[in-house]
Amino acid sequence: MLRLHDTLTRQVVPVAPDGSRILRMYTCAAHGPVGLADLRPALLADLVRRVAERAGLRVLACRNVSDLGNGEGGDGGRGDGAGASLDADTLALNMRAPEHSPRTSETMGLVIELIGRLIERGHAYATPEGAVFFDAASFPTYGEMSGKPGSASDWPLWEPLPEPVGQRTRRADGDARATWDAPWGRGLPARDIECSATPLRFLGPRFDLYVGGTDLCFPHHERARAQSNAATGQEAAAHWAHSGRLLFDGRPADTGDVIPLSAVAAAGLDPLAVRLALLERHYRRPIDLTWDSLRAADEELRRLRRRVAEWAESPSRPIDRAHAERVQRALDDDLDTPAVLRLLRDLETDESVAPGSKFETFLHFDHVLALDLPADIGRI
Repeated sequence: MLRLHDTLTRQVVPVAPDGSRILRMYTCAAHGPVGLADLRPALLADLVRRVAERAGLRVLACRNVSDLGNGEGGDGGRGDGAGASLDADTLALNMRAPEHSPRTSETMGLVIELIGRLIERGHAYATPEGAVFFDAASFPTYGEMSGKPGSASDWPLWEPLPEPVGQRTRRADGDARATWDAPWGRGLPARDIECSATPLRFLGPRFDLYVGGTDLCFPHHERARAQSNAATGQEAAAHWAHSGRLLFDGRPADTGDVIPLSAVAAAGLDPLAVRLALLERHYRRPIDLTWDSLRAADEELRRLRRRVAEWAESPSRPIDRAHAERVQRALDDDLDTPAVLRLLRDLETDESVAPGSKFETFLHFDHVLALDLPADIGRI
């Protein structure tokens, strides 16, 4: 059974739900223009899903997409551009679509309802200007997950913008934003509240796993945890899993110039070379991608496909159980994909294993790796 490193407890623990065959998982998705950095936590969620489903669990997945252009990383009124780009990019990387993928603008009623509940329970307060803030002092365990306890000041849940409902207003900085009516005034939500309202609505007041990038652990996920727990009176997310920081040529890929997946395809590389390059590094460790590393991953991907196509010409044989058990253990042990790839390469060079057995074993695990390894069958 799959075991993951829980960011909150700092222990590797089973993530399977107690007494249920349904794993409820939320992924914190794009808050700005979509780039390679957004795809790393999405890949983590996809791997969790694929391994859990192989273990016989049903996975109920949800991810949000912020389409308001508000807060840090906003795109100045991009509409649903980020959502469409994220959908297309995850599809190109063979990531399975979540059952629920609402845009923030589609769930405004849920956001307003949650803010109202926090005010009623004494965890938030409205100002005369129509803003609403979370009372940080009302949640004493803030900062435990990121290791920054006692570091909170009150943060906004609702920002007043005095414009007619449904219209857009353009601020001096060029940010075009839609506004909505709420009991405390006209405005729009701050960026953190949507990552509480969405999972609580679609996954329930207690769900199994919250997935995101480590760069958003503080303060975004700390705030999401505080809001959700304050609203439900319990730990809303049983476990938290974070992917490591992604750099590109030594620079953070989530700030400044975003590297889109389309740039990889424009360079003549298979988009799945990005997936392979990420799998070569443990999900919790930082990774520094370069064009050289992506070209190397592209060459390795094509080589593996050729090998699988060669083995397909031989008589089929059962999966090699000894190799397969080692690979499965690596997957179950905190998704150790570098070990998985190393073990599969060991199988590739093991002359005691028949080609037909290598073929079946590689295909068996490609259901998790999702690298389209049979793509060259019949082409060589």
